[in-house]
Amino acid sequence: MIDILMPRLSDTMTEGTITAWLKKPGDAVAPGDVLVEIETDKALMEQEAYEAGVLSEVLVQAGENVAIGTPIARLDDGSGEAPAPAPAATPEPAPAETAEAADRKSVPTPADTAAPSNVRSDRRAATPLVRKIAKERGIDLMTVVGSGPGGRIVRADIDATPSPQADPCPPMPVDALATRADAREPAAVPFDAMRHAIASRLTESGTTIPTFTVTASADVSALLALRAQINAANSDTGAKVSVNDLLVRAVAVALRAHPQVNASYSTEGQGQALVHGRVHIGIAVASPAGLVVPVVHDADRKAVSTISTRTKELVGKASERKLSAEDMADGTFTISNLGMYGIEHFTAIINPPQGAILAVGAARDELTLVEGEAVAVKRMRYTLTADHRIIDGALAAQFIVTLTELLEQPLRIIA
Repeated sequence: MIDILMPRLSDTMTEGTITAWLKKPGDAVAPGDVLVEIETDKALMEQEAYEAGVLSEVLVQAGENVAIGTPIARLDDGSGEAPAPAPAATPEPAPAETAEAADRKSVPTPADTAAPSNVRSDRRAATPLVRKIAKERGIDLMTVVGSGPGGRIVRADIDATPSPQADPCPPMPVDALATRADAREPAAVPFDAMRHAIASRLTESGTTIPTFTVTASADVSALLALRAQINAANSDTGAKVSVNDLLVRAVAVALRAHPQVNASYSTEGQGQALVHGRVHIGIAVASPAGLVVPVVHDADRKAVSTISTRTKELVGKASERKLSAEDMADGTFTISNLGMYGIEHFTAIINPPQGAILAVGAARDELTLVEGEAVAVKRMRYTLTADHRIIDGALAAQFIVTLTELLEQPLRIIA
């Protein structure tokens, strides 16, 4: 018998939610069969079986959230070996106890025969995560009514139970409670695992990383003309390059020229910068579950057409909540582009542990003096948010200057 454990499906995952079992007890299982869908802090993922056998028992039902390493099911692999139960304690008579007293203790009483000696009548069915939360909040599980299968206590039951550790507040008068209504008419939307992770990571980023921002703009008329030329040349294949694809390539080339921007902060020793030897660009994508950041690996070594194909694939997987851990792993720098929504300028929050993020706005017509004459050009604004522990203002400015030159001389991007 094999215990199937809640897997670690991403580098930041600490717990997962079972969304659906694709096999039921009694079903035959072969290696590679998809057993279960699990929602992590980043995406909805499928977990495959690694061993052959018969699914014997489901321990964690759909909708329940448990910590990684928790048994979620059992697979009968034909070995006939079940997980060893905890050994029952055998009481021994104290040294001063007489043989007669010991014999009396060994005679079962009605209370002894009511339940096996190794079963705790005061233990409620609940997951390790629920027990942890209950302990932190000082909640006695014996006072909680479980709404899960078989009366199992799930997280929603704990969240609905007042914590005795909460600071006591004077009760409102009965008449005030009866008449006071929230004039905002709120509708609560509970966080799922991904939204909870987004909130936690961005709170960490916004409160623990000392940041600064630098903003610049570029005349992207030539860039847009180059894009149109590339798409016209590929009209027979239907493949199209976006402005964002050109941006990814331009940023990757600029990072290769300024590798210290392609870095992360590490707490090792007295603190240090980890300068990454490879350029992996994360692309902020709005998905049905919230913000996700899939990664184009080795973007500095890829042609714009290859970046375009890979980006479309990642965006499609994000919309279907099928991004894998590998799709979102090892990013060294992130681009957040809201230009398609007409946003001219904004600042973005760093995606830890990365050291910087670029916020890109829309290209708009602006009048510019060219040899004394007012000429309408397409200008795009972008803002770099940087971790000041590892990136200084001068370095950020040098990176932005290089990026501006690449956007205004786009042939250097595809060379």
